[in-house]
Amino acid sequence: MDIDKMVDDIIASYDELGGANLWGRNIFPNRENVVAVLHDLQSLIFPGYRTAELLDKQTLRYVTGERIHRVVHTLTHEIQKSFLYVKCDDTNPIKFHDVQLSHCFSLAEKTAQSLISDIPELRRMLKLDTDAAFAGDPAAKSTAEVIVSYPGLEAIMVYRIAHNLHVKGVPVIPRIMSEHAHGKTGIDIHPGATIGESFFIDHGTGVVIGETCVIGRNVKIYQGVTLGALSVKKELQDKKRHPTIEDNVTIYADATILGGKTVIGEGSVIGGNTWVTHSIAPNTLFTQKD
Repeated sequence: MDIDKMVDDIIASYDELGGANLWGRNIFPNRENVVAVLHDLQSLIFPGYRTAELLDKQTLRYVTGERIHRVVHTLTHEIQKSFLYVKCDDTNPIKFHDVQLSHCFSLAEKTAQSLISDIPELRRMLKLDTDAAFAGDPAAKSTAEVIVSYPGLEAIMVYRIAHNLHVKGVPVIPRIMSEHAHGKTGIDIHPGATIGESFFIDHGTGVVIGETCVIGRNVKIYQGVTLGALSVKKELQDKKRHPTIEDNVTIYADATILGGKTVIGEGSVIGGNTWVTHSIAPNTLFTQKD
């Protein structure tokens, strides 16, 4: 077995086909680092639930400070990579002198620190999401059970973190976070979607929520629901392609709601296995027969 030849052949394929994330002017963010940051952020939101550590009021302050330092340090470098990557490609080269690198690092650091500053607000929203899951599921025995075991809350928590970075203009990293959650939970929420307070996904497997979807407050959806687009043409990338779900709507399992102009009116109930491509008036019960 000629190991040297095997190495040469594989290295040659990197040159020929690409797909190697090598250190240089356009290095891509590192998935492992982003996922590690995400785990720390989730532990900042719900400390003591996701790791084996024993916390009291004295150790909590130390552990929290340590996590914040680690998140800011790692996330700053990954955000810097994402900024540099999208600004430096073969069609839009930029000069990488020290001033530009320094400015980019400063912007990345401020963005990471801003996310940390938003943790109390993220915790407030996720407390409402947790309460909605507890109230909406008769099988839930406590909010603690929801926090440690419900895939719907896991996906929503990652979405709220990723969305925070998305609206701050951070490329790539929000998608890495959301796709990590997708792989764990089977729930696909694009970080560009807009989702209001007290959101509950019951069971959750197979749920898809598209990039331009707008969801109001106190909305409950079940497994297999798709909030998608009527067309996936590339030229519609900057258009609203996904539906609007107003406040206090319930959408049952395997319902499919499509289209950027489709609005599900406040207080409506969408039955299971339905296909919806037009707007539904408020306070409507929509079933397969409609």
